Amino acid sequence: MLRLLHTADVHLGARHADLGDAASAQRERQFGAFRASIDLAVAEKVDIFLIAGDLFDSNTQPKRSVERVATELNRLVGAKIRTVIIPGTHDCYDRSSIYRTYDLEELAGSGPDDDFVTVLTPDRPFVHLQSCDVVVHGVVFPTKRAPHSPLRDLNVSTSAATATWHVGLVHGALAIPGKTEGDEVVVTKEEIAATGLDYLGLGHWHSTQQGKAGTTTYAYSGAPEPVAVNQDGAGKVLLVALSEAGAGAGRNVAIEERGVGRTHFEKLDLDTATIANQPELEKAIAARADPDLVLEVRLTGVRPDELDLNIGELEDRLKASFLRLRIRDVSMPALSQGALPSADTILGAFVRDVEGRIAELEADRADSATNEAAELRDVLRLGRLLLTGHEVTL
Repeated sequence: MLRLLHTADVHLGARHADLGDAASAQRERQFGAFRASIDLAVAEKVDIFLIAGDLFDSNTQPKRSVERVATELNRLVGAKIRTVIIPGTHDCYDRSSIYRTYDLEELAGSGPDDDFVTVLTPDRPFVHLQSCDVVVHGVVFPTKRAPHSPLRDLNVSTSAATATWHVGLVHGALAIPGKTEGDEVVVTKEEIAATGLDYLGLGHWHSTQQGKAGTTTYAYSGAPEPVAVNQDGAGKVLLVALSEAGAGAGRNVAIEERGVGRTHFEKLDLDTATIANQPELEKAIAARADPDLVLEVRLTGVRPDELDLNIGELEDRLKASFLRLRIRDVSMPALSQGALPSADTILGAFVRDVEGRIAELEADRADSATNEAAELRDVLRLGRLLLTGHEVTL
């Protein structure tokens, strides 16, 4: 069995201009997720730690940041776990590449006579890790935009190195007609199938997802910590186990998602009909205070006339208690008590029919009749809103 930990899109050093004062804290969350990934790799005793591009958010990073990364990779060296890295599109292997400026392999404690840390480059498109009986392929280019698919010429049957296992790394988008043509690096499922790889570790998309093309299993690990506060599919790494299925049965690739990020997301719906005033609403939201929480609050239902809310004021008062707070008011105004429209109109006929039935049910006084009358009041309210041109969100 070959055991891998696959991560990508760590984006260390991201500036997060949209987060204001919270930017530095989010950078630390990202580094914390990277450290947690290393912890997991050591605890699970994996064979190889794979980084499928964009370890750094840009090629302009202070030396101390690179040294922090090297210190973490050195922990893998100490645990005899191999690391293979490919540049991405943010830390691409151009003239100013961070991998040209700094010898990450040496900083991490990997010497010229071992293979504990490997950065694949245009001149080194694969590494044969003989101790693990695996070849890791990672075709990269000296430019951010690829001149062609990195999988174009990759086929394990014609590989210069032979091993039991063949694993690939690509930082790019899966081809989706009408959506990904403008991406810097694009691969197709047909190209993935043609490689004959046992596993292809992908980076670039920040949400975890997986699939199969031919005999090749592929997966995006997603970002280990969200890079933006709307990336609720991020926060994970992948533990991948490759094994022989038995005589004539092919091979098994098992993928397990593990959470390593701190940021989490929650959606909260509150019925305005149950809210007495703004302080009560503030108290209900504040009860979920969490500096690592991205909270989206949606105010729903029929809003009483006497309920006076200032959404901007609420967000300002509570935003320090969350990583990000958004309050959306999609509640409906209460119906006015104006004159009934003519019985000759659709609205007039509807109102009279439903009000008549409600009166009959209320006169009955049975529990079932009372419940049905309450339901019909909602029908009346919503029907009047719809028939008078209001948009109703349920």
